[in-house]
Amino acid sequence: MDHNATNSTEVSCSLSEMPARPFFLCLYTVIFLASLVLNSITIYVYFCKAINQSSITIYMKNLAIADLFVCLCLILRIAKYSSTSMVIQRIYCNFGAPTSYLNMYSSILFMGYITHMLQTVRSTRYICIVTWAILLCPNCAYIAAFVSTDKQPSAHSGFDCDSFHNNLLKQIYLALQITSFSMFLFVLVSLIVFYWLNVQKLRQAQRTMPDKPGNAKLRKSKRNMRVLMVVFCVCFVPYHLVRLPYVLIKPLLHDCTAEQVFYILKELTVLLAVLNACLDPLIYFVFCKTFRAQLNLQRFCQAE
Repeated sequence: MDHNATNSTEVSCSLSEMPARPFFLCLYTVIFLASLVLNSITIYVYFCKAINQSSITIYMKNLAIADLFVCLCLILRIAKYSSTSMVIQRIYCNFGAPTSYLNMYSSILFMGYITHMLQTVRSTRYICIVTWAILLCPNCAYIAAFVSTDKQPSAHSGFDCDSFHNNLLKQIYLALQITSFSMFLFVLVSLIVFYWLNVQKLRQAQRTMPDKPGNAKLRKSKRNMRVLMVVFCVCFVPYHLVRLPYVLIKPLLHDCTAEQVFYILKELTVLLAVLNACLDPLIYFVFCKTFRAQLNLQRFCQAE
């Protein structure tokens, strides 16, 4: 009797039995289609047309690449929700999840870099190369460790990729989560400080020389920073408020209902995070004249 009850609990904890599964499948599909269209247009503008090269446009090019890859990674996430096959789940956890996180955190860093517009084009290119390399190395280590593991979870072992993790993978995964959270926190603090300094500079300029022509540029910079801050906070703050506590608390959960609630809460914040791939074109529109000219491709893009 007890054995049957245990089996029943395990079945209810499987991904296929999660009530919110169709909801997530539908929303991920909508976000995928919208971001695919928007980022394809963005890639076309930045890479297929002649534009003026500046540090900010180089960062935007890399941000667009990261967003496009986040979009493409959603294909495996959609497959994960549309199938209960352990093979599909393993492929997603092996390649889809780490690749998605790689591109999400590259997006976070490039959004932070956009605020530092005094760099030269040459130094900006080096920064982009180093950023991709630094993010790629730990993700490759995770993928290699995942490929080498032979742990085979049961069909009812839970909702997340940690059911495939052995002890080594658990340690690598936790280290990646803590490092990623620290990276996000650094970018968030730098954006807040930069925005505050910009506001203080504008207020001081308005008090001393209210009619100075340069004040218009400061107001425009404040507007740009506000848009960037709103997109960044809406997409990434909820995710990071939930993600690290989820990783730390989940091993302590032994109740299926609690595990399901935490998983759904985490997935809702993931939805907001991947929504960034749809909202970043708003940043391109604000920062680049090409987008404000309704993609009039005969005008060169001059970052402001």
